[in-house]
Amino acid sequence: MTFLLPEGSLEKDMLALGAAARSAAAVVRDASPDQRSAAIAAMARHIRACASDILAANRRDLDAARTRLTGPELDRLALDAARLEGLSHAIAAIAAQPDPVGAEIARWRQPNGLDIARVRTPIGVLAVIYESRPNVTADAAALAIRSGNAVILRGGSECLATSLALHRAIEQGLEEAGLPKASVSMVPTADRAAVGLMLQGLNGSIDLLIPRGGKSLVARVKADARVAVLGHLEGLNHVYVHASADPAKASAVVVNAKMRRVSVCGAAETLLIDAVVAPQLLPRLAEDLHAAGCRLRGDARARTLVPGMEAASDADWTTEYLAPILAVRVVDGLEAAIEHIARYGSGHTDAIVTEDAVAAEAFLNRVDSAIVLWNASTQFADGGEFGFGAEIGIATDKLHARGPVGAEQLTSFKYMVRGTGQVRP
Repeated sequence: MTFLLPEGSLEKDMLALGAAARSAAAVVRDASPDQRSAAIAAMARHIRACASDILAANRRDLDAARTRLTGPELDRLALDAARLEGLSHAIAAIAAQPDPVGAEIARWRQPNGLDIARVRTPIGVLAVIYESRPNVTADAAALAIRSGNAVILRGGSECLATSLALHRAIEQGLEEAGLPKASVSMVPTADRAAVGLMLQGLNGSIDLLIPRGGKSLVARVKADARVAVLGHLEGLNHVYVHASADPAKASAVVVNAKMRRVSVCGAAETLLIDAVVAPQLLPRLAEDLHAAGCRLRGDARARTLVPGMEAASDADWTTEYLAPILAVRVVDGLEAAIEHIARYGSGHTDAIVTEDAVAAEAFLNRVDSAIVLWNASTQFADGGEFGFGAEIGIATDKLHARGPVGAEQLTSFKYMVRGTGQVRP
């Protein structure tokens, strides 16, 4: 629901927005799975129908942002016909997914005859605060409805026109399916005071806050929120090339992990390579990365093997470049690689390239990240690639969800206990 916010009325209207979302959440929760599916499918249709308006709004956002944003930030902000169609396709895929609400997670019978079921249930009202990522507007809307929740969206000032254009199409889809427009609300102002009000919970209306953006945004939300937060740290992601790595496979995985799209949180930022194979393999990897347009910053041993490589500083091991830059370190085996990741990683996504199944299983079990991969690119850290249709983000906290956050991860659970008159002695 779009609220007009006259001067001096921000707090009042934000509280009204929260109250409307709370009322809508009850309707979405009680809607049938088919009605929720119909609403999401209608969103996708209306986004396609409004494509020219959405792309025009995005061009206005891009023109206004060019003096303030970097290349990767502009890339995240930009939409074109292909990206908008991909966004619509992802929403349509969510419409076709099984509805998680009411699904039994477990069921058992106690010796006293009580039948106990653990059942998925909506969280209630979600609030998503994000920066220059207009796709989040659509992804969050579809996932919220699929999981039986209402959602309040607050996009960054850089993508406000785009987000509002997407939201108008989303409202049309909700209306077509008979769900309240307030099921998906959009804060229509760039005033940062709106974020402060959301962090306070809008008088109890918000059940879960989800920040989607850079380190400073996530830190502020975690520090100031008075409601539960689903966290997402930066992607300090590693690819470890083990001593038994297949050279061709290592090259394909490393180049893709770094260079497929450098601005996404699943992009690799550090290459760790085993000292046993580094003399033979690192020059080849460096050549392939350079050919793809990547700059390398290495430790002393890496620079000895690849003359001309830039020197890495301590800061490079903790920098999310979101750019065609990759830090490189030569390590003495699996233990050293795991130790490096534990010290410098953010718990997001890390990969090993190896033909040694024992080493791979050790890596998968001992690296404490939300996503760990064997012989696959870190760029698979994506809800769509996991079969979720889309995602709100990659959760790096350990509670309540971890990894790609799709519809199932936006539910909680309750216990349904069925008896035949039992009383406790």
